[in-house]
Amino acid sequence: MKKILLSAAILLAACISVNAQVSVGIKGGVNFSKINTDNLSSSTRTGYQAGLFARFGSALYLQPELYVSGTGGDFHSSDNSVSGHASFTNLNVPLLLGHSFGEKNLNFRIMAGPVYTSVLSKNLSQSLQDAYADFGHYKNSTLGFQAGAGVDIGAITADLRYEGGLTKINSDFGQRQNLWALSIGFKIL
Repeated sequence: MKKILLSAAILLAACISVNAQVSVGIKGGVNFSKINTDNLSSSTRTGYQAGLFARFGSALYLQPELYVSGTGGDFHSSDNSVSGHASFTNLNVPLLLGHSFGEKNLNFRIMAGPVYTSVLSKNLSQSLQDAYADFGHYKNSTLGFQAGAGVDIGAITADLRYEGGLTKINSDFGQRQNLWALSIGFKIL
């Protein structure tokens, strides 16, 4: 962990020293999450995200974020005898490295990096808990990655990202959460 933090600090210092451009803003959006599982069929669930971001640098930039999100998945057995959902409220902390192309008022970006997710609350259908006693053994935090593209038009910023789970949120059923997120933000600084 110390190596990761040291590497991030060095990268941040390099971005700032190359070009002292810093922007801070708010963002919000929608996500479409799905929890893949070994034993049940799953489908996509629509959620939300809202939070803050900072961007250090210009052509090459580092973008840490902090936001709350609502995610989850809907499940059903192959014979449809059991169905239900799992929903989570999360605190997400991505650290993205990106590259931007374009002018000051019209800028296109690509980005990727790790994301740490901490579960603040969870809700699981009683029918799933009754049918599968170990189905709800969800971890309190996971690691994943995000990759995507974005555009800045003046102070408005928009991103489309894919988030993949690197760790299983429930080892008993091989569950991993993946999602697509579309967000719009506004640069305050």
